[in-house]
Amino acid sequence: MDDKRSKILALVLVVTLISLITVSALYLGSSWQFFSIFSGCIIVIFAIFIWLIRRRSKGAALILPQKHVMSRELSVPCSFLRKVAGVPTKFRQKELELATDNFNALIGRGASGSVFKGILGDGTCVAVKRIEGQERGEKEFLSEVAAIGSVQHINLVRMYGYCIVPGGPRFLVYEFIQNGSLDGWIFPRRDKRNRPAGCLPWHLRYGVAIDVAKALSYLHHDCRSRILHLDVKPENILLDDNYRAVVSDFGLAKLMGRGESRIVTNIRGTMGYLAPEWLLENGISAKSDVYSYGLVLLEMIGGRRNMRVIDDSKDRSLRKYEYFPKIVVEKSKEGKFMSVVDQRLLEGRHIDERQVRTLVYTALWCIQEKVRRRPTMAQVVDMLEGHMHVDEPPETEMIIVDLLSIDTDKVGPGKCRLKATGVVLSDCNPAASSSAFEDGAGTLLSGR
Repeated sequence: MDDKRSKILALVLVVTLISLITVSALYLGSSWQFFSIFSGCIIVIFAIFIWLIRRRSKGAALILPQKHVMSRELSVPCSFLRKVAGVPTKFRQKELELATDNFNALIGRGASGSVFKGILGDGTCVAVKRIEGQERGEKEFLSEVAAIGSVQHINLVRMYGYCIVPGGPRFLVYEFIQNGSLDGWIFPRRDKRNRPAGCLPWHLRYGVAIDVAKALSYLHHDCRSRILHLDVKPENILLDDNYRAVVSDFGLAKLMGRGESRIVTNIRGTMGYLAPEWLLENGISAKSDVYSYGLVLLEMIGGRRNMRVIDDSKDRSLRKYEYFPKIVVEKSKEGKFMSVVDQRLLEGRHIDERQVRTLVYTALWCIQEKVRRRPTMAQVVDMLEGHMHVDEPPETEMIIVDLLSIDTDKVGPGKCRLKATGVVLSDCNPAASSSAFEDGAGTLLSGR
């Protein structure tokens, strides 16, 4: 019997019994027969109500497990659909603590925070970045998370979600890329940490250069709000299982309106990859990412850091430095392009010198100090894919050369003036900045 019929039957019985009590009271009065009938009817009515209550509670007990089963069945598809749609998930701190073994699975540490490997409840392997400090307000942070989380490109790391702790750190949750970061594959390995590393062949390096250019071009030109990465460096370029590049770490990214040509913000990024406009406080633009990309290209070509100490004197003021982009400019003028290529790649392997020349010229165009001379990332893609002829770039002043050769023209205690730019620095110790170049310190989403 279904629930509706049982309720109707119970109602009919109760009405019948109440009618019987009424009729008995009219014909029998206050006799013992009336009280017997009245007592029996009340007992039956009470039994009917108990039966209805028990039947209802039993039905609810059967429905609740079905709801739980349905919720479990829907949780996995909903989680999958959110990832496919690129909708950032708001995680709780407890979820991230559980996923990262209470933030014990450290895989990287940089200037803006630390990165931990984790596994979510549905088995997804993730990289959780903990951002220290609160430079941006919560509203601005959420708008940037929404924009970056909706980005869908094969050469951009996926952002799964975020977490905001009131008065505490903020977290960004990314997909985890198993092969680690590019620095482990282009620089000679000096540490013995257990992370993916090796010597990336030339054809794969050229492919990585195109992949990164396409990723940045997408951020700059094809998103609803232009996204500036602001921290392009080898540590933030990951390699997937096929050694294709995946640009990562948008922890410092900045949104830029379509009508804006440049924006002013607090200095972000890693020393050694910052464009001159950061130091001159002229405002930054998408061309600031182009400059950083050009420096990364040179490091990929040479298999070395752009900054290197050649005379490591105990007295920091007497240390001598070698700036690789300056060497590349000189060699390119002489037509000796192969002399700047990573020597490990030249051992018994054929490398197309035309590709080397294209990559060198493209890099030197990207690191022009005059912003208007630099190409856009869309033009860089065309250059590398052969759709645009790459001319020899013009000579450019290199502000970093001045930073490493401080003039003796003092402007005050502990201050000095850069020879070419006239910028006054409060700390004239060149080694202070070069240490960051040598160490390559920065934020990671890989095993570094």
